[in-house]
Amino acid sequence: MSEQAVAPWSTICELVDDAARRFGDREALVDGDVRWSFSELRDRIRASARALMASGIEPGDRVAVWAPNIWEWVVVGLGIHLAGGVLVPVNTRFKGREADYILQRSRARILFTVTDFLDTDYVALLRAADGGASLDEIVVLRGTVPQGTTGFAEFLERAQRVDEADGDARAGAVRGDDLCHIMFTSGTTGLPKGAMLVHSAICRGFKSWCDVIGLRAGDRYLIVNPYFHAFGLNSGILACLMTGATNIPHAVFDVPAVMARVPEERISMLPGPPAIYQTILNHPDLDSFDMSTLRLAVTGAAAIPVEMIHQMRDRLGFENIVTGYGLTEASGIATMCRHDDDAETIARTSGRAIPDVEVQVVDDDGVEVPRGEPGEIVVRGYNVMVGYLDDPEQTAETIDADGWLHSGDIGVMDAQGNIDITDRKKDMFIVGGFNAYPAEIENIMLAHPGIGQVAIFGMPDERLGEVAVATVVPAPGANLDEAEVIAWCRDQMANYKVPRRVRFADALPLNASGKVLKYVLREQASTE
Repeated sequence: MSEQAVAPWSTICELVDDAARRFGDREALVDGDVRWSFSELRDRIRASARALMASGIEPGDRVAVWAPNIWEWVVVGLGIHLAGGVLVPVNTRFKGREADYILQRSRARILFTVTDFLDTDYVALLRAADGGASLDEIVVLRGTVPQGTTGFAEFLERAQRVDEADGDARAGAVRGDDLCHIMFTSGTTGLPKGAMLVHSAICRGFKSWCDVIGLRAGDRYLIVNPYFHAFGLNSGILACLMTGATNIPHAVFDVPAVMARVPEERISMLPGPPAIYQTILNHPDLDSFDMSTLRLAVTGAAAIPVEMIHQMRDRLGFENIVTGYGLTEASGIATMCRHDDDAETIARTSGRAIPDVEVQVVDDDGVEVPRGEPGEIVVRGYNVMVGYLDDPEQTAETIDADGWLHSGDIGVMDAQGNIDITDRKKDMFIVGGFNAYPAEIENIMLAHPGIGQVAIFGMPDERLGEVAVATVVPAPGANLDEAEVIAWCRDQMANYKVPRRVRFADALPLNASGKVLKYVLREQASTE
């Protein structure tokens, strides 16, 4: 395969139309009773775009989606692009306060959400946190429609007020260097920052992704990665449009349910963190499931045993297994293994730079270090974000004067250019595939009246890779216990951020400049 990063589309709007032209009557989207062709999906996306226009959405306006993997997400998310708007995905694990910060920061005009996902009513969560005041409207995609919100069917009826020609003209006016997504990622300041991403970079980067993995027309792709995440949105929804693969959303990850859906829907593409495949391989009833249709796997975000790669090929029948590395600020993609790499390379590394993107490992002065020596991973190329929304200072700290995006991740590059991520310059850790940022968790926990100081750090966990551990210095006179603090955290933050252990101390260890020595806390926690 020759490595090229040429995409025939410069915008997601062009991609939607081109997919309908090329794949027409092929099955594009399967969700419950919904089984739409590429042409039918395009028509529904166009209708949602016209409904957005009728609702007053203008080019450049931000529109948020806070919902699980359901067909409505696809129709609305891509409709936002065709209306010239900017999509702001919101993490379904967020609580009301966390979501409202994103809505306010992005200046989102409309929120699309649900009221019945996993017994959670997102409108109620938002209102309980006194959130949503900055919005023009809340549209409920599924579930009961509370007072003061709009049902999805009623919203879609507005499409009739806008001529199709006007809708097509709006989509046709979108350009490759226009913003398509603002994806929020947390950082050392403790507050999420909005990475501004453009159409052309997303189209080009994920065309490369599709080429490397070998996704093709007729593949049936079980999208277990959340649509709100770069993986689910870019290498899920958009990759299916690029290749003619069928998008089969899976809203709640549950291994037995996933195993049942493989033969049921003849799944050929199954992505996910290593734990998914390990759990399937260890399942006592594996031999009773027909896994013969599986062909492609994309994994990463945790250490992978080499033997697991062999077993995925031998026992589950995967032909192509690929690992990769990306960060939101790089459009979600930077390096990838190639499907014909050996098992050792796939398991031990996150691959090498995608075509037309540069990746280096550098020292603190930005000078490239010799191969085999650790340093910070930096990325330069078309995939690097425009910058952080309304935050030139943080942008300048992250992207240097030569255009290198500083990832904050420590890695080692081998002679072939493959990256092995060994540590994090920043404190971030990964819980079950989700990035967790200590400063953000600490910021939330300090709102607890009994917590005087808190330090969060990641500790290894067999199932999730890493989990949060908290060391808390109680406020004067406070009487805290671990269970109460954890329960409070569960009410205040997404589950993956919640500390699995809470330790108490009279003081936090500090260095000469007053910075908390988290490695000391980590060592203490590991011996308890």
